[in-house]
Amino acid sequence: MPLTPLDIHNKEFTRGFRGYDEDEVNEFLDQVIKDYEMTIREKKDLQEKVEQLNEKLGHFTNIETTLNNSILIAQETAEELKGNATKESKLIIKEAEKNADRIINEALNKSRRISMDVEELKKQAKVFRTRLKMLVEAQLELVDTDDWEELFNENFSQELEVAAEKES
Repeated sequence: MPLTPLDIHNKEFTRGFRGYDEDEVNEFLDQVIKDYEMTIREKKDLQEKVEQLNEKLGHFTNIETTLNNSILIAQETAEELKGNATKESKLIIKEAEKNADRIINEALNKSRRISMDVEELKKQAKVFRTRLKMLVEAQLELVDTDDWEELFNENFSQELEVAAEKES
C-alpha cells in the first residue's frame, strides 16, 4: 500500500542516544509531506486530464469512424451512380443505334419505292408517248387521204338534187 502524507506526518521515530536533531527531522518531514501532497495533487490532476483527453480521444475516434464510414458510403454511392450512369448511357446508345438503323432502313425502303415509282412512271410515259404518236399519225393519215380531195371536187349541188329526188 502506498505511503500517504498522513502516514509521513504520524510517523514516530524511536529515540536513541545522540540521534538526529528532532526539529531538523520534523522540518524535513514537513517539507516531504508538502512535496508529497503536491505530487499526489499533480498526479490526480494529470489523471483527470488523461481521462478528459481519453474522452476527447474517444469522441474524435467516433467522429473519425463515422467520417470513414461516411466516406466509404459516399465512395460506394459514387461507384453505384457511376455504374448506373454507364449502364444508362449504354442503353441510350443502343436505343439511338436501333433508331438510327430503323430510320436508315425506312429511308432506304422509301428510296427504293420512289425509284420503282419513277421507273414505272417512265414506262407509262413511254407507253403514253407511243400511243399519242400513233394516234396523231393515224389522224394525220386521215387528214392526208385523197377522200378529202374527192369531197372538195364533187359538186355539192348535184348531191342535193339527187337527195331531193329520193325524197319525193
